[in-house]
Amino acid sequence: MSALPASAPRLAGRSRRERMPWGNPIVYFVALVVIALMLAPIAYIIAGGFRTNAQITEDPSGLPAPWVPENYLNVLTSGTFWTEVGNSAIAAVVTTVGVVALGLMAGYVLARYRFRARGFLYALFAAGLMFPMTVAITPLYLVVRQIGLMNSPAGVILPQIAFALPTTIIILVPFLKAIPDELEEAAAIDGTGRLGFFWRMVLPLSLPGVITVGILAFIASWNSYLLPLFVLSHESTYTLPLGVQAFASQYSVDTAKVLAFTSLSMIPALVFFSVFERRIVGGLTGAVKG
Repeated sequence: MSALPASAPRLAGRSRRERMPWGNPIVYFVALVVIALMLAPIAYIIAGGFRTNAQITEDPSGLPAPWVPENYLNVLTSGTFWTEVGNSAIAAVVTTVGVVALGLMAGYVLARYRFRARGFLYALFAAGLMFPMTVAITPLYLVVRQIGLMNSPAGVILPQIAFALPTTIIILVPFLKAIPDELEEAAAIDGTGRLGFFWRMVLPLSLPGVITVGILAFIASWNSYLLPLFVLSHESTYTLPLGVQAFASQYSVDTAKVLAFTSLSMIPALVFFSVFERRIVGGLTGAVKG
């Protein structure tokens, strides 16, 4: 019996691809099942906001019949909701700016300069990934109370910046290391100082990583619940996640209104993440390659 030519496996693989030009249907089926399981709770909450309490009691898993927009209108016309949105936006924006600015400066020094404690400092920031805020919440609460930042946006913003810096630096350092040294030498020959090189060359070249860490910091701050729970006790200072919990406690018998409030509170983060999803994936991919 004659042996098959070496190109036979390749031809067989090519014929299988020609029979399934869109890929393996099993993979698509599993992906659709996973997506459905992830989106089903979100769809249920959003649809539940368009129902009445009587509809939810009669058929908890049914669709609105008829659709009732009053729950969403009541939430959108309440001053409490917009106050909490403003508090969350201020905390998220200031946290993002602080994380990006401090992380970029610290990462630039760790990536581009050679000094004795560089490895130790990088390892120290990397070790910060192993200490989540949940572990340090009690001593953190005592420190915030001791320095008089209770019921203040700064009491939430400063710890969020501190706990986001390790991830930020770990992501940014590979981007900053990938900038060729020859580029810095050429800039120095042209009379550009270190600060000018940082603004004109380093920042534009590391922009994918900067956008990635900025998005991650914004979403983490927007969804933060544990730290505001310990630091904020006045309703006027509540962020949106804390406001959802307070609203659910206050209107515990009005399930439809609670679902509407919850839907509106999670929509900004979902939209923000969906718009910048490719930026996040591209930034993380660049960090891994670096």
